[in-house]
Amino acid sequence: MTLIYTATGKPVKVGDKVVSRGERFIVTGWQEPHKPASTGRVNVKSNPRSRREPSFYQQFFPSVFEMDWIGRTDRAESVDPWPGSGTLEG
Repeated sequence: MTLIYTATGKPVKVGDKVVSRGERFIVTGWQEPHKPASTGRVNVKSNPRSRREPSFYQQFFPSVFEMDWIGRTDRAESVDPWPGSGTLEG
């Protein structure tokens, strides 16, 4: 299972700089989803604009940074329950 940036398909790496709602963060790690309904978490450290601002650690859902998992083995990919229902025969 790999965490990627949805827009580019590139893998997320520890140390990547990301932004959400104008706040800057540095990726410190992640937790993979632990069950099919889970999205996992992304661990980040704040990236203050000056050395006088304190840093802090937080966890977010991957969607906050437009990230997603590929290669999930804990759930089936989307499957059409009615294959062929959108085509006309004859």
